[in-house]
Amino acid sequence: METNKKIQLTHLGKTDILVTPIGLGVMEMAGGGGLIGRMFPIIPQEEKNAIIKAALDGGINWFDTAEMYGAGISEQSLATGLKAAGKSDHEVVIATKWQPFLRTAGNIPRTINDRLHFLGGYSIGNYMIHQPYSFSSPEAEMNAMANLMEAGKIRSVGVSNFDPARMRRAHAALAIRGIPLAVNQVRYSLLNRQIETNGVLDTAKELGVTIIAYTPVARGLLTGKYHKDPELLDRMSGWRKASLQRNIERTRPLINAMDEFANKYEATIAQVALNWLINFNGEIVVTIPGATKVLQAEESAGAMKFRLSADEMARLDEVSHKL
Repeated sequence: METNKKIQLTHLGKTDILVTPIGLGVMEMAGGGGLIGRMFPIIPQEEKNAIIKAALDGGINWFDTAEMYGAGISEQSLATGLKAAGKSDHEVVIATKWQPFLRTAGNIPRTINDRLHFLGGYSIGNYMIHQPYSFSSPEAEMNAMANLMEAGKIRSVGVSNFDPARMRRAHAALAIRGIPLAVNQVRYSLLNRQIETNGVLDTAKELGVTIIAYTPVARGLLTGKYHKDPELLDRMSGWRKASLQRNIERTRPLINAMDEFANKYEATIAQVALNWLINFNGEIVVTIPGATKVLQAEESAGAMKFRLSADEMARLDEVSHKL
C-alpha cells in the first residue's frame, strides 16, 4: 500500500472546521458508565491511550463521542488519551452529542458544562442532537445550540439520525441565526444504503451538510473475517451471532469483490469498505469506525492512504445493490 499519500482534509459542512475523512469513534470506551456502558467491556485506560495514539499517528485528527456513551466515561477517556499523546486542543477536533430522550431543549445549556468538564480542557468542535426524540421541537433545540455557539461553548452544530424533514427544519432555524447546520450523523455502509433512497443524502448535498457515517463496517460483517473464518461465529451467541449467520452467504459476492481490491492495494477488506465510503459520494461523507484494539485504529487510519478507482467503486456499488 502507498503510505506517503497526503491525507486531504475536508470541511464539516459549511464551517471552517477541517477534519480527516476518517475519524475515530470512541463509543467502545464507554464501558463501566451509565446504561450503555454495560454493553461494552471495560478497557484499561492505558489501552485506550494506545488506541488514540495509534489513530493520531495514522493521521486521524478528530474523534466522535457522546454524553450517552457511558455518561461521561467515553469523553473523559478520550481527553485522557489525547493528553497522554501530547495533543493540544487546537490540534484535534472533538464531536460529542447531547442526549435528548425525555428532555427539553432547556437541558442543553444546563448540561453543556458537564460535557466540557469531562472533556478536560478540550473544546467541542461539533455538538450534535443525538436523536430526533425529545420534548422540544428542532427549532427550540437549534436555538439552544446557537446560543451555545454565540457564548463560545461550541464551534459548530450538528444532528444525528434526523430525517430530511427534520434536517430542513434544523437548517432553517440555524440559518435565521446565521449559523450553518454542519453535520447529520447516520448509519451508512455498503450494506446499509438507506440514506441514498430516503432523501437524507440528497438533502445533505442540497444544504451543504456533511454526512458522518456510523457503523461503517456493519458490525464486523464488512471486514470479511467471518466469511474467511466461520469458526469465529462458534464463539459468539445471541442476536449478533444469528444476524451474522443469516448474512454470511448473502454478502459473499461483495466480500469477494472487496477482497480482490484489497489484494491489489495491499490493504484489508475493511479498509476497502471504508475507502469506498469516504470517496464514492465525493467529500460529503466522512466516517467514524470504532476500535477496541490498537490494530483496528491503525487499520482505519490506513484506509486513507489509497483511493479506489471510479470503476472499482462502481463495481462495489453494483454488487452491493444486488444483495
